Amino acid sequence: MTVIVRDLNPGNRADLEGFARVRHAALPYILLTPEAILHLLTRTPAEARFRSLVAEEDGEITGTAQVGLVHDSQEPGVAFLNVYVRPDRVRHGAGGLLVRTAEEYLAAVGAKKLFSWVLDEPGNLAFAERHGYERRRCAHFLRLDLTGGTLPPPWSPPPGVELRTAADFADDPRPLFELDAETVEDEPSDVGYELADYEAWLAESWRHPLLNRELTTVAVADGRPVAFSVAYTDGAGRYSTAMTGTARAYRGRGLAKLAKTASLHRARAAGCTEAFTGNDTGNGPMLAINKGLGYEVCATEVRYVRELG
Repeated sequence: MTVIVRDLNPGNRADLEGFARVRHAALPYILLTPEAILHLLTRTPAEARFRSLVAEEDGEITGTAQVGLVHDSQEPGVAFLNVYVRPDRVRHGAGGLLVRTAEEYLAAVGAKKLFSWVLDEPGNLAFAERHGYERRRCAHFLRLDLTGGTLPPPWSPPPGVELRTAADFADDPRPLFELDAETVEDEPSDVGYELADYEAWLAESWRHPLLNRELTTVAVADGRPVAFSVAYTDGAGRYSTAMTGTARAYRGRGLAKLAKTASLHRARAAGCTEAFTGNDTGNGPMLAINKGLGYEVCATEVRYVRELG
């Protein structure tokens, strides 16, 4: 029984599918397809020094890691590594080898502080702490059964507000970029960064293979997008909210809930059967919205950090 770690081969469909299978088995709450894996690997800016690693046991992919620098961080030397091993192959050495390989690479490209998400399960937490990582904040994964009757009915926009979809902005998505750039600044995070490169946003976000522009719902007021709920779908009945937010000047009016409710109803009508989302445990307003929509917590992850050198 031999375990090795190597780079994912983006030209090998079997590699992409094996990576996706491991991630789905270890983290079924996040939508990930071979196309999305390839997109991230090929569209992430070069400054991020991004790598996707796989662990193989006797020729079979049993673990994965995605590692790189947070290139747009306001603090130099910040990096990330997220390691997942197929649940039936833990304690075979894949996780430890992935961590060592990732840390050596990140140190070589100038990383000083490493962040990682770890599922809130005793074995996973103990693994992170054995490798020198310290616990920080938490976040929840939430799930909603779209085949049931718990989804609140849609409601009409207030006067002066119109609901549209991202598809309506296909000719000029810059207004959505500007809204995304404003809302992302207020997302709970350990790392401060700025979304400022429109061309990079087009490549990474607007052209993401999981983005469903018909289900992504936008509230428009005063001639511009002021709130939105970004929808991902995987073509297999699964829907995920990638981002829900409101421009600062329009908060407190229920526009985020309006957009997300409409998006969920569109998703159900389109044949989606389950919806996922994620929230930082400190994001009370969004947790309240999701609870009101019928979402239930299905798992929790913990943010860990390790200082190098």
